[in-house]
Amino acid sequence: MTSEDANMHRPPFKYELNLNTLLLFVTLILTGVGWGMAYNALVTGRDANAANIERLEGRIVALETTGRVLDNHELRITNVEVSSRDASAALRAVETSLNALASDMRVTREILERIEQGQTRRQPH
Repeated sequence: MTSEDANMHRPPFKYELNLNTLLLFVTLILTGVGWGMAYNALVTGRDANAANIERLEGRIVALETTGRVLDNHELRITNVEVSSRDASAALRAVETSLNALASDMRVTREILERIEQGQTRRQPH
C-alpha cells in the first residue's frame, strides 16, 4: 500500500435521479399541498363557526330582552289581578253595607210610620 492509497478520497457525486427519488419528492409535495388544503378547510370552518356563534349570541340577547319584557308584563298582570280582587272584595263590602243600610232604612220607616200613627190617634179631630 502506498501513501496515496492510504488517504481516503471523497467519492464523486452522481447527478442522477432515479424513480424512487422522484416518487418521494412528489409525495412530499402532495403531502404539503394536502396539509395546506386541510388547514384552509379548518380555518374556513372556524370562521364560519365564529360567524354562527356571533349570530346566535345576538339572538340570545334578543330573547333575553324579550324575556325581561314578558316578565315585566307578567308582573303587571299579576298586580292588575290583585287590584281587581281587592276592588271586588271592596265592592262586596260596599254592597253588604248598602243592604244593611237599606234594612235599617226599612226599620226606620216602620218606626216612623208607627210613631205617626200613634200621634194621629191621640190628636182630637
